Amino acid sequence: MTGSTGWEPLPRARTYELVLERIEQLILDGTLRVGDRLPPERELVELLGVSRAAIREALRVLEAQGALRPRVGTGPDSGNVIAAMPSAGLTQFLRLHIALANFPLDDVMEARAALERCSAQLAAEQATEEDLAALRGLLERMDEPGLSREWFNDLDTEFHVAIAEAGGNRLVADMTIAVRNAVRHTFLDVFHRIEDWEAVAGRLRADHHAVYDAIAARDAERAGDTVERHIRAIHHDVIHPEL
Repeated sequence: MTGSTGWEPLPRARTYELVLERIEQLILDGTLRVGDRLPPERELVELLGVSRAAIREALRVLEAQGALRPRVGTGPDSGNVIAAMPSAGLTQFLRLHIALANFPLDDVMEARAALERCSAQLAAEQATEEDLAALRGLLERMDEPGLSREWFNDLDTEFHVAIAEAGGNRLVADMTIAVRNAVRHTFLDVFHRIEDWEAVAGRLRADHHAVYDAIAARDAERAGDTVERHIRAIHHDVIHPEL
């Protein structure tokens, strides 16, 4: 059962990682697709020439990543099935990667500027009336007087996420959401140190309205320019001076 199947025995160093690599390669080359069922553990042990512990550890990692969905029981519907990784799993993975890698804030800003420019342009072209209504609702809530910094920060995050969702490109949206959520707590820490909070909040509100106006006008270029200018200005004028 070896050879052309792609399930040749593996060397034993870092075994579970090698099992992961083999399964990932089978997914990449199209041998395994969403909905396909992996061979049973006992068969994988024989096919790959590794221990059952290595197989189980690799399967646990894939399940945690959202790429594998276990089906308990017996019969043809049981076993481990290749699953489409849900957006929530991807954004969580990216968010943790950004947080743990300690990227310089300037690098994060550049990534945000590029991604959110794309998201805003796509939103100007693709946003539905429902999407626009959701954005207006978030603007109205951010405009409420006496809003706490925590609540404002949450709404700010929701606004940028809603723009990414309105763009209709799932991958761009997921990356945008992950990067924006990765800096959420950094922004809140900075907001708490700002003395003239109302002035900063007023500036953020004005920028958000300008971004929305460009999206609602279906002006993709202006939407991209406006959101990129907003992100760069906030990072340079508000975030950096407080860090």
